[in-house]
Amino acid sequence: MKPRLRTLLAALLCSFGGAATAAAPMKLADYLALSGPAPTAKIAYGSAPSQYVELFRPAGDGPFPVVVLVHGGCWTIKFGGIEQMRNLAGALAAQGIAVWNVEYRRVDEDGGGYPGTYQDMHGALELLGEHAGRHKLDLERIVAVGHSAGGQLVQWIAGRARIAPSSPLFRTQILPVRQIISLGGLADLRHEAALIKSSCGRDTVQLAGVASSARPDIFSDTNAADLMPNGSNTVLITGEFDTVSPPRVATDYAARARAAGDSASVIVLPGASHYDEVAAGSPAFQLVLPAIRKALGLP
Repeated sequence: MKPRLRTLLAALLCSFGGAATAAAPMKLADYLALSGPAPTAKIAYGSAPSQYVELFRPAGDGPFPVVVLVHGGCWTIKFGGIEQMRNLAGALAAQGIAVWNVEYRRVDEDGGGYPGTYQDMHGALELLGEHAGRHKLDLERIVAVGHSAGGQLVQWIAGRARIAPSSPLFRTQILPVRQIISLGGLADLRHEAALIKSSCGRDTVQLAGVASSARPDIFSDTNAADLMPNGSNTVLITGEFDTVSPPRVATDYAARARAAGDSASVIVLPGASHYDEVAAGSPAFQLVLPAIRKALGLP
């Protein structure tokens, strides 16, 4: 990070958090210990155990802006997931923001990987469209926020309208989501395969499937960077000391998005790791929250 940019970000963070900025970067154990309030409702979008969402509905009459929250965990059940996201979901609900906290099938679950994990994103968003009126959710104010592997999935959500009809991931009608916030996302499957392997132990075949005569390019319907331009605005937020998805990943993706004609920006969180960005009690959250509010058009 350029010294001047680092200084400006650190000063801004100090104005929010004061001495708390000296906190040590969170570790995996700290992330796994995160918890939050119980959801307002749990709603299934499929028959598999992992095919459900948790709704966190704020107090009041609404209509409420909506965060579609997608957890990470290296696309595996080994590293937590939806339970840890309740920490962030609870904090957002306290701000008057409804949260659609998504669970999905991962690569080591029956039906997970390609195409099931992506089909679960479709299912969760279709369910949101069906339940929005009942719960006073404002689909004109919606942002998808994903962490790590979830960052890859929300970045994919932005471009799914570009998927060809020949793909099993094609849908004739989709709920458009143009505002995207990726927290330490590993979204570019084509260009970041080596990093995804070293950081998460995931092979491309697990995330993008196997090539065939009908689908010779496995990234054509799975890789967010191949589904641009799509009219999205993506904010890529990453910790200064993130070793799973270093800041270079965010800047490279933002450059590709802008070159394709989409809007993208990068926020580097001073002194933060891969996990601080999803902890509502961390100094980093004081930079994440304004980005979410801005994406929703909130002051």
